[in-house]
Amino acid sequence: MSSVANPVVQQPVETADPKNPRIPWTSLLWFLGLLILAYAPVLWRLVQQWNDDEDMGHGFFVPVTAAYIAWQKRHELFRQELKASYFGLAIVAFAAAQLWIGTLGAELFLARTAFIEAVVGAVLLLGGWNALRVMAFPLFLLCFMVAIPTVIYNQITFPLQIFASKVAATVLELLGVPVLRDGNVLELASQKLSVVEACSGIRSLLSLTFLCLVYGYFFDGRTWMRITLFILTVPIAIAANAGRVTLTGLLSEINPELAHGFMHTASGWAIFMIALAMLVVTHQVISRVFKKFHERQ
Repeated sequence: MSSVANPVVQQPVETADPKNPRIPWTSLLWFLGLLILAYAPVLWRLVQQWNDDEDMGHGFFVPVTAAYIAWQKRHELFRQELKASYFGLAIVAFAAAQLWIGTLGAELFLARTAFIEAVVGAVLLLGGWNALRVMAFPLFLLCFMVAIPTVIYNQITFPLQIFASKVAATVLELLGVPVLRDGNVLELASQKLSVVEACSGIRSLLSLTFLCLVYGYFFDGRTWMRITLFILTVPIAIAANAGRVTLTGLLSEINPELAHGFMHTASGWAIFMIALAMLVVTHQVISRVFKKFHERQ
């Protein structure tokens, strides 16, 4: 009597499928469309500020970058057990109330951050806490597309103006350039330079901080390194801006016209790129020092 071996039936291995039915794609798209429709006036004025305000020029890249990172995290999201949380609906309702208050009081910061809160609430409502945890970083990046409130902005910029003018005056004197500082005003032989809000360094700080977070995400997975780079953006941006004010003072001694117009704008971009390069070099130096220290252990 012959025996026939039962064939071994292999169970199909579950793979991450972009069309995973656990992801409520239809609901997600509907919710996102409704949010954009409800916040359309707020978002339109926000885009206008990105276009008009040099401090917020990086805003155009924020939602694109956040969306790209969120798309990269989709496979990690597919592996999660997603369960809707109705606490997200409470966040969406809170955001709607904040939008109403911000609109009545003409408070742009409240109205704009309400949109970010609504997006967070939508993710929590449709995907639960696991989805919110996976998407925490790209959602946090969205905060950089909203300008700092005017009250806080003024409190930050004035001390930075004074610091930049002090450093510039000291360096110019060391280089043999006669200068007299009166607050944030530098009295040179050729003309008077005023370190205004745009030259305070806050512009470089906002953009550099955003780029620092993105750079750390793509080029270094260590949490402590990302935090270190995030902290170092503050002194790097302030030092770079003080160098810009000093450079402007030197150029004005050569030709007063170089302190204004195109050359002034170009020097700002050049100094920003130098600050970005300083951040990358600092990252490489810290990584090598840590590696050598770790090898000696």
